[in-house]
Amino acid sequence: MRLFLCLYCLLFCFASITAQDSLSMNRIGFSSLFTVQQVPNKDKSFVIEMHPKAISFVQSYIEKEGAGLRKMKTWAKPYFNLYDEILIANGIPVELKYLSVIESHLSSQAVSWAGAAGPWQIMPAEATRLGLKLLPNDERMDYQKSTQAAATILKELYQQFGDWLLVVAAYNGGAGRLSKAIEKKKTKDFWALQYELPLETRNHVKKFIATHAIFEGVSMAELDKNQNSAGTKMSIEPAGMEKIMLTGRFNAKTIAIWLKMPLTYLNELNPNMDQQLATGKAYTMMLPTKEAKIFEAHKNQILQASIQSLYLDID
Repeated sequence: MRLFLCLYCLLFCFASITAQDSLSMNRIGFSSLFTVQQVPNKDKSFVIEMHPKAISFVQSYIEKEGAGLRKMKTWAKPYFNLYDEILIANGIPVELKYLSVIESHLSSQAVSWAGAAGPWQIMPAEATRLGLKLLPNDERMDYQKSTQAAATILKELYQQFGDWLLVVAAYNGGAGRLSKAIEKKKTKDFWALQYELPLETRNHVKKFIATHAIFEGVSMAELDKNQNSAGTKMSIEPAGMEKIMLTGRFNAKTIAIWLKMPLTYLNELNPNMDQQLATGKAYTMMLPTKEAKIFEAHKNQILQASIQSLYLDID
């Protein structure tokens, strides 16, 4: 299945690291979940494969939790914007923000039976180690301070385990327990060692995968179509890209002229855009952030120019 994922936006609005750095990070850092390969002759297009062992759980989780999480996409934007900024500054893939969704549903007031608190469910000892105050006000419940602390924990765990799925596992079940499982199974492949971990931890990792899929637009139909394949293939955009939903008779040539970008590059980012719009269907267009802002500012003029160009072509 082919999708544009805002991973990496799918992923990211990377301000402090380059697009190539982010793609390299994700290729290495998610070895238990994704295999990333560059599409031949397309230096800005990559293909990833979701591990087939993840698909069944993702299907079930989307069915049960998908509607509620999709509603979160709107009200969670301010929180995710803050998370993105802090994670990027710490060199962490921004999809790790979905871990906070699993931990607390983004609630600053969440407190677990074990004493973990805040949107990132940080334990008291860890909070103290990282300089967060517990009294008189619990800084674990401060979004900015707790996210900075969580980023430090995530970075430390990645330095230890070298795989972001294992980081999610360790964040939930503890680094010591995960280390014992790795030593026993002689592998750092989450899928090979998962049954050495508690059920809660296994499910925590799979919930993270499923939540990421939901927020990045994977549908039940797409998973059904690919559940028997070797993997689930998805196109991902480079860093610094924006999605824009188009309806109406826009055309690529007119858009390229208005945005002063090569038509070939626009078509690489948006295959079959003209054909789909010509049938009356909506199309999700990908643009670099700078060009996306220009497009939004002149959207109506570009539409009118596109329509006019159609009449000129007929003549």
